[in-house]
Amino acid sequence: MRFSKFIPAVFLGVLWSIPALGADPEDADWPAYLGDKGRSLYSSLDEINRENVSQLEVAWTYETGDQAEYQANNLIVDGVLYTPSPSRKIIALDAATGKEIWIWDPAAERSGKGRARQRGLAYWQNESGGERRLFTGVGGFLFAVDPKTGETIREFGENGSINLGSGLNTPGVIFKDLLILGGVGGKGAVRAFDVRSGAQRWIFHLIPRPGEVGHDTWPEDAYKTATGVMPWCGQSLDEKRGIVYVATKTAEPDFYGGSRHGKNLFANCVLALEAATGKRLWHFQIVHHDLLDKDLPCPPVLLRVTHGGKKIDAVAQGTKHGLLFVFDRVTGEPLWPIEERPVPKSNLRGEEAWPTQPFPTKPAPLMRQRYTEGDASNISPETHQLTLDRIRASPNFGPFPAPSLNETVMFPGFDGGMEWGGGAADPDGIYYVNINEMPWLLQMVETKRADGTPLVPGERDYMIYCGACHGLDRKGNSAAEFPSLIDIQKRKTREEIETITRQGGGRMPGYATMAEAKRKAILDYVLNEKAPAESKAEGAEKTEAPGYAFGGFRRWLDDEGYPAIKPPWGTLNAVDLNTGEVKWTVTLGEYPELTARGIPPTGTENYGGPLVTAGGLLFIGATADETFRAFDKETGKILWKAKLPFGGNATPSTYRVKGTQYVVISAGGGKSGRPRGGSLVAFALPAPK
Repeated sequence: MRFSKFIPAVFLGVLWSIPALGADPEDADWPAYLGDKGRSLYSSLDEINRENVSQLEVAWTYETGDQAEYQANNLIVDGVLYTPSPSRKIIALDAATGKEIWIWDPAAERSGKGRARQRGLAYWQNESGGERRLFTGVGGFLFAVDPKTGETIREFGENGSINLGSGLNTPGVIFKDLLILGGVGGKGAVRAFDVRSGAQRWIFHLIPRPGEVGHDTWPEDAYKTATGVMPWCGQSLDEKRGIVYVATKTAEPDFYGGSRHGKNLFANCVLALEAATGKRLWHFQIVHHDLLDKDLPCPPVLLRVTHGGKKIDAVAQGTKHGLLFVFDRVTGEPLWPIEERPVPKSNLRGEEAWPTQPFPTKPAPLMRQRYTEGDASNISPETHQLTLDRIRASPNFGPFPAPSLNETVMFPGFDGGMEWGGGAADPDGIYYVNINEMPWLLQMVETKRADGTPLVPGERDYMIYCGACHGLDRKGNSAAEFPSLIDIQKRKTREEIETITRQGGGRMPGYATMAEAKRKAILDYVLNEKAPAESKAEGAEKTEAPGYAFGGFRRWLDDEGYPAIKPPWGTLNAVDLNTGEVKWTVTLGEYPELTARGIPPTGTENYGGPLVTAGGLLFIGATADETFRAFDKETGKILWKAKLPFGGNATPSTYRVKGTQYVVISAGGGKSGRPRGGSLVAFALPAPK
């Protein structure tokens, strides 16, 4: 077995790419989600390296039969590859050939058929290797499956499963005989279950009960009704020390916190727990009283760095707004100072936005933190003017705008910055991560007015689609040359207005795909001569509480369908966490049609993370151009690329079977408006002749 060097077991608390018990000594596994329990996405395999990666070719492919967002980071143990499909099947393949061994289908289980976005599995075996189990989540249930036969292990829980009461899209982490899980939906908690029986061994409440740390950061009885906070993105583990690290999500509702005043611990936190008991060791809240859906999007990454002249076991946490927070993983002390800086206040009734938010002084942000007029798109003169007009009408206020009835450009955007693919770390303390630089649009809408009465039909959608330019009061914006809509029926016929809304006109884009019922309701509202206060629904009653709803997730695209901002739109970055300095940044992805127009590669929106190897390589799919790439990890130079059948919106795995190193990626597309499929593609060097 070829290694560039052996990595000591104390590093990340695990051995990377070490053969499983009973395996062929020539094999090297990928036995845990994202490679190891420290979620480092590092492999010490180096058969594929800088010198020969250009020869890499497809070794085998497999079609899952699904056409959804296939985002799995695949496990490889003892020469068998286990992949979770979007329909929540588990498929076992010969890792050297792609030949199917067995399929486990939840359709016959009490959960029924599963749905999309399953990113991985958890694998457990006892010390002797005699007991082995795969764990998967389907429809709120956790199942145990025999990795040899693909049969449900019926002695686990109730006939093979336990009812979690929440969904899973990333697997838990194994500590001894415990499976430690987060989840999606429901009341926030981290839980540990016995891998044999399924019995719950401990629970940590992320919305604290009376007497628990953090209870005073919520309203007194919030724990009875509050939801959210669930750590959906996965956990990491320092196995040697017995510490599990958890990254949590936003409290709900995501965009209005009038019923949850306070900092809201342990939402948006990095949290260190004693893995055996669930006892809190330390925490750091990265966003206070989140109003912007800034879930911590990726699991904490464990790595070792040199800091202040000594070796430090560290934990690094990425964010949607492109900031990287780095802590001593034992004490929770930040490696570089973190400053509380003022952020905009809210003008929504009943809201109390937190006045400051944390910003690390190092590393520097990995993306732009504000959209200025200088960031207006330069793809064409027309797009430049359109984006300039929009940013003037809906200005950006940095990474923490206070949600408002007025539209604002949300940049950094809702999907990052960093996202669920996360970062990779090598033994030298270098952290690698891909970044989105996509603008989105943020707007709240009233579900009732200040006097408690509901909105009339069409008013809410007018606020979302039209209010930014023509004003929430319909009086327009003369400075930006957006006309008033007051009494517009005296200037244009309804037919003329309908044509403009479908086809566009002047600076207004067309809404040809808008549902006719929605378009009719908006026009009915706009053409109503009565003021909104006089247009209350007949018989409507007043209610006491102010009501707001999020106006919806809307990417801001230009009239050609590209991100409405000057490139880069996606980047790949290397950060030296020994010094806190950015080592290099390169664009990630391109649109060939723009390149053909003489525009340098722009980067694209990207989903799925990188894989770093001892061969000096960084592998990543992720992009909207259906391309899998290998970069030189020292310089960021592209050394190899290959087309995939669908977008590789998943994090790759690497392993060695029978003397050959493979790199495999799930290619399912479906992001960024791209085609969907369900292909698994493995690459290897050509066999010697």
